[in-house]
Amino acid sequence: MSSNKRTPIYEGKAKQIFEGPEPGTLIAHFKDDATAFNNQKKGQIRGKGVINNKISEYLMLRLSEIGIPNHFIRTLNMREQLIRAVEIVPLEVIVRNVAAGSFAKRFGVPEGSALRMPIVEFCLKNDELGDPFVTEDHIFSFDIADPMEVDDIRLMSMRINDFMNGLFRGVGLRLIDFKIEFGRIYDEEGRSKIILADEISPDSCRLWDVTTGEKLDKDRFRQDMGGVEEAYQEVAKRLGVLPSAHIAELDDKRVES
Repeated sequence: MSSNKRTPIYEGKAKQIFEGPEPGTLIAHFKDDATAFNNQKKGQIRGKGVINNKISEYLMLRLSEIGIPNHFIRTLNMREQLIRAVEIVPLEVIVRNVAAGSFAKRFGVPEGSALRMPIVEFCLKNDELGDPFVTEDHIFSFDIADPMEVDDIRLMSMRINDFMNGLFRGVGLRLIDFKIEFGRIYDEEGRSKIILADEISPDSCRLWDVTTGEKLDKDRFRQDMGGVEEAYQEVAKRLGVLPSAHIAELDDKRVES
């Protein structure tokens, strides 16, 4: 089915969202578009949508196994997955294990310095305002989420961090930091529950090779380092979600119209 015959719901920097085939579902289409610095830098990473779709599927399934509820239902094709419709909490949640990027600059900490403990940061999800940092007091005052929801978000974020640290370390990758989002789902009585939403991929994680320190994430695009496509492919290969012999073929494949 061609995407232009679907009902579009939303288009973001990295994905298009369409109405799903059943009530309460959506279709997420992963694009090759890449942006950085609050959309000031734009480009494309060939095959990124295919790879991020597979990596995010793999991680969401693994997180489900340890009891982290999330919106993933199933993969539809190379670039698309069926997801649960959620009411997105307008927060970007950043978990940091190592000083890098804007964090290192803000606090004058050498990049690569391990933090004594993981740090959880919240940003208001608003491109027009530049996704400003907010405290829990801001979140409560602006009625973005209530204290119980923030506790759930913080607890799940730390569990996700613990799990992914071990998972990536097992394939020779150091999880520097990552950004995730959460949403609400409602039961028949109107009671809400917080679940993990959006995606987890090299677009939203900083991943460095444990031995060499080589960056294998979107920083290669941000910093004009080159080898961006190869870095994403390397993460997929290490996770075993795209056999190396088929990556070139999958990069070229497009959703059937």
